[in-house]
Amino acid sequence: MHKHPTADYREPRCEKRPFPSYPVDQPGHRTMKIIATICCVIGVLLAAGCTHPENGITLSVGGAPAELDFWQSLVEQFEAQTNIRVDFLRQPTDTDQRRQGLVVALEAGTSDPDVFLMDVVWIAQFAASGWLAPLDEYAAEDRLDLDTYFSNILNLADRYHEHLIALPVYVDAGLLYYRSDLLDDLGVSHPPATWQQLAAYASRAQNTMIKAQPGFHGFVWQGAQYEGLICNFLEFAGSNGGGIFLQNGKILLNHRANLEALRFMRDLIHRYRLSPPSTYTEMREEQVRETFQQGNALFERNWPYAWPLHQQADSRVRGVTAIAPLPHFPGGQSVSTLGGWHVGISRFSDQKGLAWKLVAFLLSYDTQKQMALKLGWNPGRRDLYSDPEVLRNMPHLKRLEEVFQNARPRPTVPYYTQLSAVLQRYLNAALAGKLEPQAALEAAQKEAQRIVQRYHTNRPARH
Repeated sequence: MHKHPTADYREPRCEKRPFPSYPVDQPGHRTMKIIATICCVIGVLLAAGCTHPENGITLSVGGAPAELDFWQSLVEQFEAQTNIRVDFLRQPTDTDQRRQGLVVALEAGTSDPDVFLMDVVWIAQFAASGWLAPLDEYAAEDRLDLDTYFSNILNLADRYHEHLIALPVYVDAGLLYYRSDLLDDLGVSHPPATWQQLAAYASRAQNTMIKAQPGFHGFVWQGAQYEGLICNFLEFAGSNGGGIFLQNGKILLNHRANLEALRFMRDLIHRYRLSPPSTYTEMREEQVRETFQQGNALFERNWPYAWPLHQQADSRVRGVTAIAPLPHFPGGQSVSTLGGWHVGISRFSDQKGLAWKLVAFLLSYDTQKQMALKLGWNPGRRDLYSDPEVLRNMPHLKRLEEVFQNARPRPTVPYYTQLSAVLQRYLNAALAGKLEPQAALEAAQKEAQRIVQRYHTNRPARH
């Protein structure tokens, strides 16, 4: 079982971006990305220093052009309802550039932006840096019903030192996609509850399908050396009672539950041969989605974004795809890695009261419903998961509600990106057969402990 977090750091529970894309670097890609980031940062600083509206606020949101046009329409609705002026700072589509633009403005202590969206994995760093305003008093004065939201998400991702410092606008988590027609052919009426059942069903289907489709595999998932591998590992390990445990300046990775999970992940590729050899070299979100969508897999681990794509007219799995919570090990429970976008208010805002009014508007039933129907976003509010109109347009939401109840964020510590880089290397080496799972976890724990110790030794004293 997971231990309770310390007062300083909540134990990590296990993102994804709304429309994830993890492109392989091409020649010149890094250079162009750096240039784009610098331009973005300059733009944010200029906007923050020059456009603060009188008796108004600024909102910073990124995304694709169509998404930003929708957000502009929301701003106009808010202004019409409240007579509060909002300057809309458009950020780029690239998530890293969005984050860097916010970091530069917040490090400079500028009053703008007042309100901004954060990827769930940024929240701990922003909170630890003292950049987020506590929302407790505003929520209490406004009588915000926190029971409207998923309690696990609020408690594990949106609180820091017992203070509410963010709220979910869009929720995401890993889930299991499966071919309902192929399970019917096997005489199986329900998706697998355990990983062992998944392996058994996948083996039976693969033995039959591979005769006509040599490229068919029982189960496809993200195992390449990138952030998606951490999400998958935390789901396997968490469903076995494991995970990444942090307490009193110590990290625990090398324990039985994690070892069993990592061995099973490796065995899916090398022993059972249910997952392709490219799992640890190429398999990211889109590669996994395309494999399943082309009809070459029984099971797929992916994010909710894949659902509407699987239902497109040219999809070979249209009408025969279903979703379910991810399986678990015997005695465990299903665990999904949390992703999504959360809204916060800058500690440096000089219009926090007006900023909260905008936050409350973005979290309102009507606004969240618009986001669901027009953007396809999974609402942060639970009451929309039973809205008849929303369910007519997004029938899969009813099943997603169950998945989100078991969603866990990744380690909510400000040095998470450093931990992730270490884990990616060693977990991927284990999947590739370069290291035994035991050796990989031992080495990862040793290197990760140096990161944890360095932070705890050098962190500034709290006042």
